[in-house]
Amino acid sequence: MTSGYQTIGQIIGGGPSTRTAFSAPDRDALNFVELADFIGKTSGALVQSGIAKTDAVAIVLPNGPEAATGFLAVANCATAAPLNPAYKQDEFAYYMQDLNAKMLLCADADGPAAKAARGLGIPIALISVSAQHKAAAFDTDLPQGDLYPLDAASPDDIALVLHTSGTTSRPKLVPLSHRNVTASGRNVATSLALTQDDICLNVMPLFHIHGLIAAVLGSLTAGGSIYCSPGFNALKIFSWLDQAKPSWYTAVPTMHQAIVARAVRNADIVKATRLRFVRSSSSSLPPQVMADIETTFGCPVAEAYGMTEAAHQMTCNPIGTGQQKPGSVGLPAGPEVGIMTSTGVTKDADALGEIVIRGQNVTSGYQANDAANAEAFLPAEQGNLAWFRTGDQGRFDADGFLYVTGRLKEIINRGGEKVSPREVDEILMDHAAVEQAVTFAVGHDKLGEDVAAAIVLKEGKSADAQGLRAFAAERLAAFKVPRQIVILDEIPKGPTGKLQRIGLAEKLGLKAVS
Repeated sequence: MTSGYQTIGQIIGGGPSTRTAFSAPDRDALNFVELADFIGKTSGALVQSGIAKTDAVAIVLPNGPEAATGFLAVANCATAAPLNPAYKQDEFAYYMQDLNAKMLLCADADGPAAKAARGLGIPIALISVSAQHKAAAFDTDLPQGDLYPLDAASPDDIALVLHTSGTTSRPKLVPLSHRNVTASGRNVATSLALTQDDICLNVMPLFHIHGLIAAVLGSLTAGGSIYCSPGFNALKIFSWLDQAKPSWYTAVPTMHQAIVARAVRNADIVKATRLRFVRSSSSSLPPQVMADIETTFGCPVAEAYGMTEAAHQMTCNPIGTGQQKPGSVGLPAGPEVGIMTSTGVTKDADALGEIVIRGQNVTSGYQANDAANAEAFLPAEQGNLAWFRTGDQGRFDADGFLYVTGRLKEIINRGGEKVSPREVDEILMDHAAVEQAVTFAVGHDKLGEDVAAAIVLKEGKSADAQGLRAFAAERLAAFKVPRQIVILDEIPKGPTGKLQRIGLAEKLGLKAVS
């Protein structure tokens, strides 16, 4: 494993030369030597066009191998700023202005991103892919420059900048240095014991920290390879499992549920898989879903805990068979993790408080946002990095496993009684008819907030709100039982497939009760 490398270019240049780095459906594989040459040429073309290493380059590419190498090539010589291809023109304009982007790398000259860039006077670099290109390689319409070195960046140069989700406030810019992202890639590779023989099937979007770091950089750090799908598709994933023969994949819980639901129709492929583990991150994995994945694929499920400000991974369950704890996000896996209580930061078992982290993978601060930094970081202790406040509530058990009990902003305050939505989710998921459950706050005239839940039923199963409330009432204290239960065909999801809890009452049109 390339454990000593602290820049993306060093990881690529130090990879096992003739081993596959990238593969994709209907494309020939690209090895590490070819990847290094491609990154050097593409970075060189960007620099020849006037891009400096402190410049942000917006990347708007369809999910797939080009999105991965677009990120790597830009980060090698400048600051990569991937954006969600599903944004509208006004959204692209907002984000590119906020980034002060100096160029847009995209594939569609007439798409909303290109239109937004033209409106702002931002130069556009168009990519093109032909049948002759190997997986992850592409051409640009930029003038060819000198081969840009893979060792030109320094560990403290900014490699990647991403916006936070902005569910409750204006999105914040999170700059991540080469040191941050390579440390996190190394943490992923170490916690999953990745080697050159591992193949990751990537179904995660590559404008998000999960896919970029866990799937792409974690794999490359270990000298392993990534089979890049064009994005999650429950109908096609089994053919990809058959073609790629991956040793692992990483996804969010809603994706896992969709895969498990279709597994019985693809029994032969499931039986032939060589998965040695499955990874889950980005939102809480219900224990019931973990059990379903283990039963389906006959391998361990490692739930991990990450966030953008930590360049993704903070904790991870072990990958040894039977060593996971359902409902826990595992052991610290890279950064130092603590619990902030009213008396300070502790690692004592069962102390409940805000989860805080510090380490080489953690951002040094939000970009141009002193107020947010003052709120997010504790004063640094002498000789130590400052603790970063995650905004999540949690506790350690006696074995050092971390349990995330809820997002502090998502904790429901029902007249002074605090309700963890995740606890209610897991109870509702025990009902034989429930496929998905998301508990959330709804306004209340007297209590301030009350408990509500959105439910998706399993195919062919039936249940009503009254019956679900009665089921919950047998297993929860009365104040935790949802007063309103809405049964839906689908619960609103974010751009990464994560179920949306904050603002769900408004999205569903639920009014305050009295």
